[in-house]
Amino acid sequence: MNIDPDLVFVVGIILGAAAFPALLNSFTHGRAPKVTALLFLASFSMITYSVVQRPSGYAVAELPGVFKRVLTHTVN
Repeated sequence: MNIDPDLVFVVGIILGAAAFPALLNSFTHGRAPKVTALLFLASFSMITYSVVQRPSGYAVAELPGVFKRVLTHTVN
């Protein structure tokens, strides 16, 4: 099974971005961030998988292009 590393990378970035406010909310209300920790672990794992699968890695300048490519491929 061939998994697109760009798609996994984008989903990992989105998961990490969604988990950050939840992490702040957990700490603010004095709760343990159990689910948030799992989201960060999943996000980190997905990003790591993508970087390992793509030999050239990802440059910051090409990230908008990666998002655009994944979103246009997913929509079509």
